[in-house]
Amino acid sequence: MMNEADATFNRPADTLNRPDSELDVRLRPEHFTEFVGQQKVRERLELAVEAARGRGEPLDHVLLSGPPGLGKTTLAYILAADMGVNIKSTSGPVVDKPAALAGLLTALEPGDILFIDEIHRLQKAVEEYLYSAMEDYFIDIMIDQGANARSIRLNLPRFTLVGATTRSGLISAPLRSRFGLVNRLDYYGTDELCSICRRSAGLLQVPVDEPGVREIASRSRGTPRIANNLLRRVRDYAQVRADNRITRDVADRALEMLEIDRRGLDQMDLKILETIVHKFGGGPVGINTVAVSVGEEPDTIEEVYEPFLIQEGYIGRTPKGRIATERCYQLLQITPPSRSGQLDFGV
Repeated sequence: MMNEADATFNRPADTLNRPDSELDVRLRPEHFTEFVGQQKVRERLELAVEAARGRGEPLDHVLLSGPPGLGKTTLAYILAADMGVNIKSTSGPVVDKPAALAGLLTALEPGDILFIDEIHRLQKAVEEYLYSAMEDYFIDIMIDQGANARSIRLNLPRFTLVGATTRSGLISAPLRSRFGLVNRLDYYGTDELCSICRRSAGLLQVPVDEPGVREIASRSRGTPRIANNLLRRVRDYAQVRADNRITRDVADRALEMLEIDRRGLDQMDLKILETIVHKFGGGPVGINTVAVSVGEEPDTIEEVYEPFLIQEGYIGRTPKGRIATERCYQLLQITPPSRSGQLDFGV
């Protein structure tokens, strides 16, 4: 019986040899009808789009938060496509001066979407210019300095700001209050990731059976971006060593070679857990101390590794620092020590 991936092999052959950067765009859903998961968020955004189009008005400002790789950028482009408007994309660290923001805003057409990724990393001076732009659609630019200083008001077309962040707690209250639609994206279930893998396998034109799809999805840490990345790496393995067909056994061998275990944990995950347990007695230990010990940036650990480890119950976050849970000790096959008398290793 032909599965969903096999049924899409009649797609154009130019998808076979595209670089991964182009395939990332190719695999990205273009409309809500193609977007899998995040049902409540998708439903709210679809409703807002339909209502705005019915009134002939721009969409309200949208804030999307959640861990990396869950679809925040994809949703921003879907909003533009379904609204029938253009989208300009940038990121918080890039917009480092008010003049850079002014250039972006004045280039927008009525109804266009300005997408700012990692919006929590905007400079304070730049962020304050957004307040009047979002509410009243103008910005005041200061010209010259001292006695010759003067302000020039630039009127803006009615536009939609879509902000994405992995650290919603770092967004100031004044900026957050100006977003009419605030949505948080959560990790995906295995069944949803299976659907994503099937669709991506069809676009990549690689045969994959259902057990192979589930093997990849179950190791993807609940994240579509990771699922697509793993699928591409398993595809490479299958092309060279398995007659270009992905089965459960092929996926298992490929992922073992990538040092990704059946729980979706990679070498850095295990290194973090082993560091907390072996070097710091299970904690509590501060994130900066852990970062120095494993040779990684604190922000990377907090944004990339820690959310999954916490969700899966391997570590806990306390006021004094991170601690290893009983499940972590079970994973490492170590008897957990008594918590009494443990040292506090600070931040």
